Parts: sequence; C-alpha cells; structure tokens
Amino acid sequence: MADELRWGILGSARFARDHMGPAIHAARGNRLVALATSTEANAAPFEAFCPGLDVFLDYDAMLEWDAIDAVYIPLPNSLHVEWTKKALRAGKHVLTEKPIAMKAAEIDELIALRDQSGLLCAEAYMIVHHPQWIRVRELIAAGEIGEVRHVDTAFSYDNSADRGNIRNKPETGGGGIRDIGVYTYSSVRFATGAEPVDLTARVKTENGVDVWAQVVGEMDGPTGRFTYSAMTSMRLPNRQQVVIQGETGTITVTAPFNAGLFGVAAIEVRDKAGTIRTEQWPEVNQYVLQVENFANTVRTGADYPCPLEFSRGTQEMIDKVFDVAVEIG
Repeated sequence: MADELRWGILGSARFARDHMGPAIHAARGNRLVALATSTEANAAPFEAFCPGLDVFLDYDAMLEWDAIDAVYIPLPNSLHVEWTKKALRAGKHVLTEKPIAMKAAEIDELIALRDQSGLLCAEAYMIVHHPQWIRVRELIAAGEIGEVRHVDTAFSYDNSADRGNIRNKPETGGGGIRDIGVYTYSSVRFATGAEPVDLTARVKTENGVDVWAQVVGEMDGPTGRFTYSAMTSMRLPNRQQVVIQGETGTITVTAPFNAGLFGVAAIEVRDKAGTIRTEQWPEVNQYVLQVENFANTVRTGADYPCPLEFSRGTQEMIDKVFDVAVEIG
C-alpha cells in the first residue's frame, strides 16, 4: 500500500459530496483519488474541492482500478450489501454507509467475506469516533452517575417536502428507523454496553416507510438493567438529544449525532445536588476521525472502533423493532 490510503467513492450522493468526500480529502494519511458516478455532471462538486479526481461512469470499472485501496459506499440502503461484496471481491477495503445491511443475517455474510479476504470492511457509523461519545462511555463505566436506570433518545428531521428522496421510498430501504433509528439505538449500546431484552414499538407509515416511531423497552448490560425510550421521525422539526439517567446523576448529550452541524458537541453532567459540569469539543470533525481510524486499522491492524460485529448487534435491534412494531393512525 502507498504511504496514503487511496480512496474511491462509489456514487455521488449528496452526503458524500458535502461530508464524507471532503472528510476523506482532509484526513491525514488518506487521499481521495476517484469517483464513480452515473453522469459526468455529478462529479463537478467533488472536483471543486478535489481537483484531479479520476471520474468513472461505470461502478465496476472503478472497483477494478489498481490505483485505489479503499472504497466508500454511500449508495441507497438496498444496494449496500451487493456493492460491499463486490468491492471486497475486487480486493478493496470497504467503508459502507449505515445501515450496512437490511437484515442482521446479511452482515454475517459480510463478516465471512471480510475474514476470508483479510480486508477491512466496516459500517460508516461516525459517532463512535467522536470524543464526546468516548467520554460518555468512560463516565458511565467509571460510575460518574451511578448505575444507569433510564435512557431517553430522540432524533427527528422533516423531509416531507422531498417525496422523491430515497428515504421516502420503500424500494430503496427508506424509512426513519433505518436512517436515524440506527443512531438512537446504537449510541446507547455503545455507551452502556447493554443490549435490548424487551422492546415494543409503535410506528406511523406513509407510502410503505416509517415516518415516525416510538420504541420503548428494557436493556441489560454491564451497567445493569434499565428502561429505554427512543423517538425517531422524518416529519418533525430538527431535534437531537440523548439523556442518560443514573442513580446519582444524568448525562445529557446535546448534539449527539450531527455534532458541529446540529450544534456544538457537548455533554452536560448533572449531579444529585443539581451542579452541572459541561465538556465541549467545538472543533472536532467526526467524519475525518472516522477516515483516519479506518486507515490506521488498515495500516497497523489496530482494533477498529466500529467492527461489523457491533454493527450486527444494532441491525439485530432494528430487526426486532420491525418485528414488534404496531401501526398507529
């Protein structure tokens, strides 16, 4: 491998254009060298921040190109497994947008292919790379708020005006649970080490996709058993918050998922007396950290912060939510 990990992006999604493309370009020890897209015009915004980019109008042709080491895949959810497999079989390391699969069993196939190939394959779940979430996990493990007793999570945005968006289409794996439920579920798994043991869910759907969901239940892990609640919606104004209630205090994450975009990355630790301590990370770009950690694992073999086994646990929780979901009016 060259001194820099050379990347190609498979698809010209807006998220890749606005966030992950610039992050790969900015990350130390990494270089964005190629883009595969359906039309030449889609490449222009990428070339604006990354001059000299090699553009392919055929996805398979880019995968066959020897001048890239790794591929980032921001395609619609329904295509993630197919193209992740193709990239691994082409000898590329792969970072695929969340959710990396539509069912937990599909991730078993990716784990097997990863192990056979010796390549790194991971889900692009960026928040576990952010120091605010690493700090939350440390504080919980250290008993800063006592044993966890309850966690509330919420994530909403409104894309009702964009009915053509892939998140509003069942055939592309749309819906709020897959798009943002992955954050409200997995962030708690990451911070506490707990797994769901009992869940119920209520959902509202439009055109075959969930546009609002409320999940309640219990989780169990090293911090003990605690109650849990999550609300996700694609039809409400922007909102993000995680509140972790312990026996002796609370931890509130005020911009838990889109840190730096929704608000400044910060946690508020409140003790029994009501004293609040705030910690902030105003300059951190979690997408850049994700790319740098990916390259470090490729080079050194260090443990990756978000292995496929962790992603499988989240997908299993998503599968359970769909299994128990009750439609409401």
